[in-house]
Amino acid sequence: MITAIVLVHTAADRIPETAQAIANLKGVDEVYSCAGDVDLIAVVKVREHEELAEVIAGGVSKVEGVRRTDTHIAFRSYSRADTDATFSVGQD
Repeated sequence: MITAIVLVHTAADRIPETAQAIANLKGVDEVYSCAGDVDLIAVVKVREHEELAEVIAGGVSKVEGVRRTDTHIAFRSYSRADTDATFSVGQD
């Protein structure tokens, strides 16, 4: 599974509608509204790299209210659940 984190800059008066439209796109796993330099953060999960262009350039970027996106491809996931699972292997 390929995960991309997409930082989305939107029109200020369209954040809720834009977030919901992005969340409804196939390949978009989660959308967060947030404070800071960006308005929304979308988590995209696809099986093939080619699908990223379809979801992000062909989908997210075309949603009404989206002004700009900045995409980051995740290489590896580090989470407490992953770490706990790794260290508990073989322990009963």
